[in-house]
Amino acid sequence: MPSPSDRRYTESHEWFKLDGDIVTVGITQFAADELTDITYVEMQGPGTEVGGNDSLGEVESVKTTSEVYTAVPGEIVEANEAVVENPGLVNSDPFGEGWLVRIRATDTSGLEGLMDHAAYDEKHAVG
Repeated sequence: MPSPSDRRYTESHEWFKLDGDIVTVGITQFAADELTDITYVEMQGPGTEVGGNDSLGEVESVKTTSEVYTAVPGEIVEANEAVVENPGLVNSDPFGEGWLVRIRATDTSGLEGLMDHAAYDEKHAVG
């Protein structure tokens, strides 16, 4: 399944969807598939200030623990409690209900250097 075209993507498999000054962050289907069964999600909470490239938290699976990083500075305004209660949402719907955090960005220019969906999919043979 091709990655959504309304997001930007990192080499480390995070996606970023911009809506005004709010950036929703998650991990890609490719990353979720590579991790296999995700068993635990822990993200920084609302009110946490983050800089570009800071860790937002971690996703654990039966295989490994992976840090999730941001490409934009700002304040976390929402952490997805649904994935904390049901980490499998990240596997089943990583681009939808399996999102991780929302950040009120103070600077979105970091998104400009990230891959678009076509470049990400080509690099990872998605689609």
